Formats: sequence, C-alpha cells, structure tokens
Amino acid sequence: MAPKVLVSDKLSETAVQIFRDRGIDVDFMPELGKDKEKLAEIIGQYDGLAIRSATKATAKLLENADNLKVIGRAGIGTDNVDKEAASKKGVIVMNTPFGNMITTAEHAIAMMFAVARQIPEASESTHAGKWEKSKFMGVELTNKTLGVIGAGNIGGIVCDRARGLKMKVVAYDPFLSEEKANQMQVEKVELDELLTRADFITLHVPFTKGTANILSAENLAKTKKGVRIINCARGGLVDEAALAELLESGHVAGAAFDVFAEEPAKENPLFNLPNVVCTPHLGAATTEAQENVALQVAEQMSNYLLTGAVENALNMPSVTAEEAKIMGPWIDLAGHLGSFSGQMTDEPIKAINILYDGCVSDMNLEALNCAVVAGIMKKGNPDVNMVSAPVIAKERGIQISTTNQDKSGAFDGYIKVTIVTDKRERSVAGTVFSDGKPRFIQIKGINIDAEIGAHMLYTTNEDVPGIIGTLGQTMGENGVNIANFTLGRAEVGGEAIALLYVDTAVPADILKSLDGTGMFTQVKPLAFDVA
Repeated sequence: MAPKVLVSDKLSETAVQIFRDRGIDVDFMPELGKDKEKLAEIIGQYDGLAIRSATKATAKLLENADNLKVIGRAGIGTDNVDKEAASKKGVIVMNTPFGNMITTAEHAIAMMFAVARQIPEASESTHAGKWEKSKFMGVELTNKTLGVIGAGNIGGIVCDRARGLKMKVVAYDPFLSEEKANQMQVEKVELDELLTRADFITLHVPFTKGTANILSAENLAKTKKGVRIINCARGGLVDEAALAELLESGHVAGAAFDVFAEEPAKENPLFNLPNVVCTPHLGAATTEAQENVALQVAEQMSNYLLTGAVENALNMPSVTAEEAKIMGPWIDLAGHLGSFSGQMTDEPIKAINILYDGCVSDMNLEALNCAVVAGIMKKGNPDVNMVSAPVIAKERGIQISTTNQDKSGAFDGYIKVTIVTDKRERSVAGTVFSDGKPRFIQIKGINIDAEIGAHMLYTTNEDVPGIIGTLGQTMGENGVNIANFTLGRAEVGGEAIALLYVDTAVPADILKSLDGTGMFTQVKPLAFDVA
C-alpha cells in the first residue's frame, strides 16, 4: 500500500504534485493547520505530515499519530514541532535549511543598507511632502567592518555578499575552522573582539541554550560607539530592552530587526525608536524561497517514505539516497545483530560496544549505531525504531561506544556488537555477502555461517554426539521444517552452538521437550524482521 501524506499548511501545488508523481497518496488540506481538533482526529491515518509554521505538532497531537513516520517542515525553524515527543514516538523531523538561504541572507543585506541610509524614515518623510534632505545623513558600507555572528550556511552567504561590497568581515563562530575562514576570506575572531571592532553586527545563529541572549546587556555595552545591529536570524538572541536603551542614548546608531523575542510582535521596546527598521519575519518571504522549500520538503519526505533516505533530519543521522542503496543491507544487519543481542539479554544493559571492520567502517556509522540500538531495544519496546531507540537508551543510562578499524580478516567488512551487563558480556558479529544478504558469522567468539530468517532457534550445549539428531528428529516429529542448520564450536569437546532457521515459530511445547532432554544448556527461540 502506498504511503499517505497530509499537507496541513499552504504548500505550492507543484510540491503537492511531487508526492503524487512519486506514487504517494497525498491529502492537501491547508486549513487544518489552524484546526487542532480536526487534525488530531485524522492524523493517525498518515505516514507523513508536511507543514510550514501554522501547524503545531505538539506532544498531544503526536499521541494520536500512530502511523506517522516523518514530519517535514518547509523552512528552517522547527519551533512548532515538539522534537522530543516526536523522537520518543519514533517520528523523524526534517527541515529544509537550504531552500531559503539566499533569500534570508539578501534580506539581512537589505536591512543593513536600510539602516545605514535610514531609508524607511526618509521614505516616510518624503511621502509626507517634507523633503528633509539634511536630516537623513547616512554612512557608507564600503571599508566598514562587518561582524558576523554565525558563519554557517546563511552567515557564509552574508560574508560573501559583504566582501563584494568591499566591507572588512570578521566572524565569530566556534565551529568555523581557520582553514575555512581563510577560504571565505574572513577573519575569525572571538566574540569580545568582534563586539569592539564591528561597525555593523549581523546575527546568523539558531536559538539554543548557547546562543540565547548572546547580545546581552553586558555584551551590547562592549560594542563600538555608533554600531548598527541587524538580526534576521531568531528572536531571543538580543536583549531588546537593553538595545533600546543604547539606541536612545546614542551609543548604538541603528538597528534592523526581522525577528523578535515574542512573535507576532504587537509591542516591543524597539518599536517607534529612531533609525530602527522592523519587518514581520520576512527573511524567507520571497516567491523563490517559498517554492524552493516546498519542493525540497516534498522530495525529502518522498525519498524517506519510499527509499529510507534521510535528509536534513534534526533527530536522527542523515542517510542520502546513494548511501541508502549501499547501506541498506548493512543497516538490516545492524538491526539483526542488535535484535539477537536484545533477545538474548534478560538483565539490564549497562553498555553497548560496536566494532566496525573493513569497508563498513567508512560508512555512515551514526545511522548504523541507531539501527543496532533499535534492534536491542525492540525486545522491551516493540514499536521502537532508529529515531526513538537512542532516546530510550539515553533515558536508561546505557553507554554506547564505537570502534572502527581497517580490514582485519577474511571478510571485506563486518560488524560486531557486544552487550555489557552486571553479569556478563555477550557478543555477536555479522557481515553482508555479495548477494546482499546479512549473515551471522560469530556468536560468543565461536565462528559460524548462518543465514538469518524470520524464525530461528538458538541452542548451546557441550560438543557431544547426538545434538544434530535430537534437534532434527524433534523438529521433524512436530512438523517444523528446517530451512537452514548451522553449527559451531569453540574446540573439540568444548562449548558448541546451533542456529536453526525454521519456516515457522517453534512452539513452546517443543522448546520444553528439547530442554527436558538435558542435552542443552540453553534453548532460545528468536524472531527477526526479515523482508
């Protein structure tokens, strides 16, 4: 059955058509973004939810979203999505960070021009017939120093445009390397130096605990007299009341704000102050940007629902469509290894150690880690997936570590998962053969070669004669067909294991019968999600 997507905000018809062209059933009901009750009533029918800013994907809404797999936000900000609740529910949250980069950067540059030349006030005055030519004395941008706080996607474009205007650019960004700064032809500085040197300051960072109030009253006081401040990023980055005082005192010569601490902004300390330019969050408001983000979110959601590719996800590692083709069998293997470990472990897990060897060590390990953890967590949480599993593991205090190494043996690559509890360590390893089928290659240090099936039986015993006969006879007498039978032992007469791939789940009475023979130290039925 085709995946089903609900578009609950205004999205272009072209974007909606992308879903249809990709074979996805789509309901376009933009009026639902403001109808919480109706949305909650029907959300359970859908695999995907495409939104802008009107729809609020709250924890309460997500309680009803039993089939939901992905929420796609056409835009950058996801303040209207409860990402923690979505993660616990196993729902991927995607945004579209690149569709409106140029538009937002251009708006910041436009706002800088506007405040440098007092264009809005001069326009209003001229419309009023005053012709106050001498009143509006501006400043040039050429040779001025622009301080850019946040030199990522949008900030980087602003830096490029500012250099084109012959401005000197200094940037504060903890994630900006010296090498990248040199490539961008900007000077990397600490925040305090930026504040004291910049003639203009523009912000391009997300709102986080680390960036909240980054231009506090204390930091604003450090700025160069006559500075002009532009914020087209997020409200809450600047102490607006403190800025208003510095504008009134003349220390700050002007400000241009597109975003505010409280939106919609009906009242604000910056309103009605001289040389303060305000716009109602228009950074992404161009025809091109709105179309771009709509098309991007439709493509991203379609790719995930149809191929498993994860792009621009905020609560799980991204997996490109190209990676998904190559990694698909390895992700399946990672899940099976985790599932084996989880089904075999009855006591609380303290740590999960994952080893990646050979070719797999160069793949997207974050995504593979999520698959392993999801497999482990499924025993106690059947609805867990790659999104919710890491959240559950963190809540339980489980430590997760990874090691990757060059090819070390006969296989081009393999994954080994070790579970640590207070009582024991248990390991299982697997690889993917050239036919794309995952296989177990080692359990408890014992080498095997076992095809993975939906229904399996795992036994341990001393290496003595009669095990194969007992297992085969018992299965045959009870009508359980064996598809594949694999044996392994540590040494002659030592510990041995058997893995049976059977066509149907082994009934409880057969398990009891095998256990009653006294030949086995462990008899364990296993189940795997095998396509």
